[in-house]
Amino acid sequence: MSAEQESRYRAPALDKGLDILELLAAQDGGLTQTDIAKALGRTANELYRMLDRLVRRGYIVRNAASDRYQLSLKLFSLAHRHPPMQRLISEATPVIRDLARMAEQSCHLVVYDTGYGRVVAQVDAPGMWTYSLRVGTSVSLFWTGSGHVLLAFQSEERRQEMLSERQAVEGEAPMSMTQLKKQIGEVRRQGYEMRDSSQILGVTNLSVPVFGPNGYALAALTIPFIKRIDRRPAPSTETVLGWLRDAAARLSTPTAQIDPLPAAATERASR
Repeated sequence: MSAEQESRYRAPALDKGLDILELLAAQDGGLTQTDIAKALGRTANELYRMLDRLVRRGYIVRNAASDRYQLSLKLFSLAHRHPPMQRLISEATPVIRDLARMAEQSCHLVVYDTGYGRVVAQVDAPGMWTYSLRVGTSVSLFWTGSGHVLLAFQSEERRQEMLSERQAVEGEAPMSMTQLKKQIGEVRRQGYEMRDSSQILGVTNLSVPVFGPNGYALAALTIPFIKRIDRRPAPSTETVLGWLRDAAARLSTPTAQIDPLPAAATERASR
């Protein structure tokens, strides 16, 4: 879109509201009206009505004690009302629950969400202890099994689009595109990822794709595997990986077929 068209189709009030929502989405403790105005380069008076409307419509909440504004759960709720997402979560939850019980490990489902992976369903391990990610957590495309799986099983066009939108998460280390291509090439050849977590010592990430009707990854099903070292027998990593792949196959569209990587791409990825 040209600068002239951009100017012609501007909606300043909408932009202002979206700027506020995006700013608050990146904050844990909320912001005062003055903080918001300073961050957006506006005056407090400019934002007063917009903040009031967003509060009245339930998109943000104001803490009367601290005078800080925070996002409500309305956007999260709206996202999960979207029929395809709702169906995916509805179908996945009992499968994930059974898998977590058999594997004695927590399990979560991740979908792509504008630059991140987003946890949309999760079940804790059934035992006394567990390691898990909360629903709604943003995960790295570069440094997680879920991210690698979501990138690996896409068309080249879609992968490039995802990479152009990619956003780093807190604590993420740099990774070159050469490293990334090698990793996702390996994931695609294997059909899964099994490797030590880049965030937590002692965790092995097991991640597999859930395919949609177009033959590409609709989601990633992941178990952050924790190995027992006491005398109680527990399923092995390889056994759990097999169950994980079976569960993902149950959730995938039956006719889904992923196109193989072109030979040249495979060769480049392995270098």
